[in-house]
Amino acid sequence: MFLRQALDRIHQFSADQLNGLSDLLCPELINQCLEDTGVATLRKRRLPMELMVWSVVGMSLYRHLSMSKVVSQLDILLPGKKPFVAPSAVIHARKKLGHEPVEAVFNQTQQLWHEKTPHPDWYGLTLHAVDGVVWRTPDTADNDKAFSRTGNQTTTSDYPQVRMVCHMELTSHLLNSAAFDSVSVSEVDLTAQLIDKAPDNSLTLFDKGFYALGLLHRWQSQGKERHWLIPLRKGAQYKALRKLGRGDELIELSLTAQAKKKWADAPDTLEARLITTKVKGKEVQLLTSMTDPKRYIGADIAELYSHRWEIELGYREMKQYMLQNSLTLRSKTPALVKQELWGMLLAYNLLRFMMCQMAYSLDTVMPYQIGFKQASIFLVSQLQMLPAVAPGRYPEVLRYILDMAESFVLPERRERTYPRAVKKRPSRYATRPSRKRNSA
Repeated sequence: MFLRQALDRIHQFSADQLNGLSDLLCPELINQCLEDTGVATLRKRRLPMELMVWSVVGMSLYRHLSMSKVVSQLDILLPGKKPFVAPSAVIHARKKLGHEPVEAVFNQTQQLWHEKTPHPDWYGLTLHAVDGVVWRTPDTADNDKAFSRTGNQTTTSDYPQVRMVCHMELTSHLLNSAAFDSVSVSEVDLTAQLIDKAPDNSLTLFDKGFYALGLLHRWQSQGKERHWLIPLRKGAQYKALRKLGRGDELIELSLTAQAKKKWADAPDTLEARLITTKVKGKEVQLLTSMTDPKRYIGADIAELYSHRWEIELGYREMKQYMLQNSLTLRSKTPALVKQELWGMLLAYNLLRFMMCQMAYSLDTVMPYQIGFKQASIFLVSQLQMLPAVAPGRYPEVLRYILDMAESFVLPERRERTYPRAVKKRPSRYATRPSRKRNSA
């Protein structure tokens, strides 16, 4: 029974060196989330709701299989006369499950896994990033009604799309929270939904597309020591208050009337620290809420922003490796699209948490240095074989997983040798010379 049985057995295993693995997706946690969302059923079915949660996770781990085959592959059926389940039964079970229980399991496990994973800090602050991504849904009438399409004056996208924003811890790639909606909803509005779940004593790196003073003020004021770092918007007007050092000053920014109307608790002005530096000969200006120059060194802050790229790598891991570059999601209704996305985030966190255990079994390796593609293939294969292993050999197999960790450590990242550019796709046919060239 691949994941459910394997992780249930890991849950019961109590070896000290594998302590973290004992808190993975246990049945009690899933059942509690089902009860809290009002989905738990008294009558036993061939596809119980607690096992359907595993099938939703399996959708992302077995992207190449249909949903009914995922159920059979995971062997999550209760005993019956038939060794398989009809596709219609799987669809009915998914609809009955809904997306709320899967979202609840994600929220419960991310909190648990973060507590079990040591996060290195920077001047007492854990490092995080927020960024957005767009997912493509099947072109159905229901999805088209619920989700918008991107477009311009001449054309629109061929598929309805979902916009998602995630908050990720950068050293482990574990997700803290996520929010998604129609692509017509802005990233800033989705990010506002993540504020209450942001951890205290943290620094969050934002892309320049999240430049909204009302959002940044609310982010830092809703908790204790919740700092942010973002590039200064081009052409932004500000008032210099005092110099803090070379290329380092305290400034005051004024909120527009429109911003104060949208963000009711926003002040008229916002004090921030502006750091100006050069990266590869190009001037870069960074804005941050860390205004204490004695506690937070300006040169260190400037170097720190490059780590925001880790969340971009996380999205690549989801799209290219978990979903195998299948750019369109499976689900044909909005409710199931939400369920599929929560299941994917849950599956990603599950794999990333296990990679954290592998990384910390070594002495000098951080979790983000574990190669996701090969490590995820290895973990899925090992967990799939675990139910067939004799109980006495469980510790041996689990130790083997950690012993293999060194095989998945990434080499040092090389500097880019060619400028970033979009190149023309190669063609199988000869290119006809232009007439202008012939006439010359």
